[in-house]
Amino acid sequence: MPPPPLAREFKDFLFRTNMLALALAVVVGNAVGKVIASIVANVFMPVFAVLTPTGHWREWKVGVGKLRFGLGDLAGSLLDFVLIALVVFFATKFLIRKTPAPPTKTCPQCMEAIHADAKRCKFCTAAL
Repeated sequence: MPPPPLAREFKDFLFRTNMLALALAVVVGNAVGKVIASIVANVFMPVFAVLTPTGHWREWKVGVGKLRFGLGDLAGSLLDFVLIALVVFFATKFLIRKTPAPPTKTCPQCMEAIHADAKRCKFCTAAL
């Protein structure tokens, strides 16, 4: 017995739209986010705690009348953001290598850059 049309459409949707790849990317991205957050919390933040007099710098508050502003928590969140961005930057810089661009030459007719082994220009179709 063939599957109902709705089930077939759902299966086609999942596999044609790369939904499985997207789901895997979200799962891996979540795991990498946890690792990066752990690096920031357990490697970098203790350094900042040692540099402050009490070590509890996230609890700093500034009062204006009856209002209390948690500037330490705000500064901590900004510092978290900068450190996480730095860790992500260096991780991608060291782990993801760019492939070198293919060698090119300039077409003598239209002056466009084309592949070095090209026999005909893809822009002006001049024979080379």
